[in-house]
Amino acid sequence: MSRVLCSAVNVLAVLFCQAGGDRPIARRLHSTAPVRERAFLVAVATRKNDATTTAGPGEGWDPESSLAELRDLVRTARGVVVGQTVQRRASPDSASYIGRGKLAEIVAQRDSTGYTLVVFDDELSPSQQRNLERALEVKVLDRTALILDIFALRARTREGQLQVELAQSEYLLPRLAGQWSHLERLGGSGAQGTIGVRGPGETQLETDRRLVRNKIGRLKREIEGVRRQRALYRRRRARAGMSVVALVGYTNAGKSTLMRSLTRADVLVEDRLFATLDPITRKVYLPGGGTVLLTDTVGFIQKLPTQLVAAFHATLEELAEADLLLHVVDITHPSAAQQSQTVDDTLDGLGLAEKPRLTAFNKVDLLVDRDGRSIASIEELGEYELSMAAHRPDAVLISAERRWALDELRARISESLRRDPA
Repeated sequence: MSRVLCSAVNVLAVLFCQAGGDRPIARRLHSTAPVRERAFLVAVATRKNDATTTAGPGEGWDPESSLAELRDLVRTARGVVVGQTVQRRASPDSASYIGRGKLAEIVAQRDSTGYTLVVFDDELSPSQQRNLERALEVKVLDRTALILDIFALRARTREGQLQVELAQSEYLLPRLAGQWSHLERLGGSGAQGTIGVRGPGETQLETDRRLVRNKIGRLKREIEGVRRQRALYRRRRARAGMSVVALVGYTNAGKSTLMRSLTRADVLVEDRLFATLDPITRKVYLPGGGTVLLTDTVGFIQKLPTQLVAAFHATLEELAEADLLLHVVDITHPSAAQQSQTVDDTLDGLGLAEKPRLTAFNKVDLLVDRDGRSIASIEELGEYELSMAAHRPDAVLISAERRWALDELRARISESLRRDPA
């Protein structure tokens, strides 16, 4: 019987006919979309000053809030969270960050959760990471590596890409030894024979270290060129007599939305962490006909990797040269106080604690009144404004999304610049 050519009934399937009949057989096509990592999150909570907080530089955050932020970071990196755990102990274990019992517990959850990645809420030492990967038999990342990955995903300009690449290279350098541990086990002294297998791991390791160091040197030279170019632009602005206001704030506090609302600029606005990475500068018109330049820079986050702070020095110099820092705070966030303190601490670490500052408490349109109803206008917040005027005279309530109180904000910027001229 001759073959019968069958019609395609599904654009996602390739159909063939059986010999001697007209019954189609479907062959599935494999998706080419990247597989989303299934992440399991781990944190260690230490007890200090009678309060349970996360370990490391993010002290002051409760572990649940810190893990909630880590979940957002994983989603931003296009992963899916399938489980999490917190271990409370006096301090992280020096060998494996968590204790042996907790480690065994996480191993046991692999079958039920199907995790392919374990993410730790603090920076791990190279030896801790190696030990954990050996025990868990999956990829292990720490918060630093996750943030660096997101920055690599978000970098659009050549400047941003250079700075992220430098931070990643400096993070990788001390961790190269683990990449060649399988070769190192072949050599060395011991009962088993070592003739012909001495040295290859060490040789390759040293070669890789030299390559990474050379790359770091090249990136630093290129970034220095970017820094000099930015310094030239700043001198030109200074000669033109234009004041500069720099937006600072925790990531996803609404800085880009405020930039768009104040300047009508077409900037990327997304409800996710580190939506904006590359600096943007636009003009803002003030009451009385004055004009200032408004600069949006990278947002901050708790436990911000030191490699990023160092690599983004050229970008963060914009803050040092600004005449006024406009600190944007998401007043509706459950951890608003901790986020604000994180920004203050970061600015202090950059030597900017004494820089003139104005605070904008953003997203007031998401607040509710005593009856649980959404706020309909800024006028309904009169009681809050009176209290804030008494306790935080350097702050103003706004909604960047709804454009509430932006005229008041412009007036306060103008007033601050007159009071604290550069």
